[in-house]
Amino acid sequence: MMETLSEGFTSLSYIIACLTLSSTNSIHFSIMIFSTNVFLQVRNDHVAPIYIINLLISDLIQLCCMIVEVVRLEIWRISFNVIFYIALMASVGFMVCVAMERYLVIAWPLWYRFRRTIKNSVVVCVVVWSLSLFFFVFVHFLQYSQVTHTIFAVFLLLPFPLFIFFLRGTVKALSAAISVPADEKRRIVAVLILVLLIYTVLFLPTIILLLVKEIKYNDALRCVSFILLKLSPLADVFLYVFSRKGAVDKLLASLCLDIQGRSNFSMHCPCG
Repeated sequence: MMETLSEGFTSLSYIIACLTLSSTNSIHFSIMIFSTNVFLQVRNDHVAPIYIINLLISDLIQLCCMIVEVVRLEIWRISFNVIFYIALMASVGFMVCVAMERYLVIAWPLWYRFRRTIKNSVVVCVVVWSLSLFFFVFVHFLQYSQVTHTIFAVFLLLPFPLFIFFLRGTVKALSAAISVPADEKRRIVAVLILVLLIYTVLFLPTIILLLVKEIKYNDALRCVSFILLKLSPLADVFLYVFSRKGAVDKLLASLCLDIQGRSNFSMHCPCG
């Protein structure tokens, strides 16, 4: 019974992985082209996209690893599983970088302006990738015991207070910032809220599963947490969209036009 249930959850995970791949491949391809163009044209006053680009690179690595998992290439499956979790941890680090960058731009503009260079951003990215690799190698040598589960859960739990701090500090600073346009305020707050929302929905179940012994071996919860982790690249696409200037306003404008169009249609539509 348990083996059948486990096989069913595994098959469901494969289906979710396929759906994630099919819905994000074209989007990621277009974003990758745009990100490459932005990276080639980046200047000292346009450093922020570097963190987004690295976040998308980590997402693309996860997608490639999911392809191997879906087609069941057993020879490469273990190696790509390791690479997947390294990229997953790197994506967590770059989500923190994106939130931190938004906070520093608003709360400490003068301090950040003189330290906002391509060199510093590249150094931060190298540190994030290196720490992700070192952390996973360290956990791997501990042979995946209860200690490793706790360490991994603590690693995933650490960004939560940072995201809340960045959001609270940014909202507080924006309330006193008269010179910042209203559309820019909405865009910045939307990015930070989306980061916190994505992290809460996709990573919190895994954290709870790793920390609470009573539910750690529950197949249903393990399947849910596994699926949510696989959906993180798809969620990061929305983070990229909301981080672009004017994206929130265009979205709100299109929604308002759609609502207005429906109301006009209902007013002119003959009843009965």
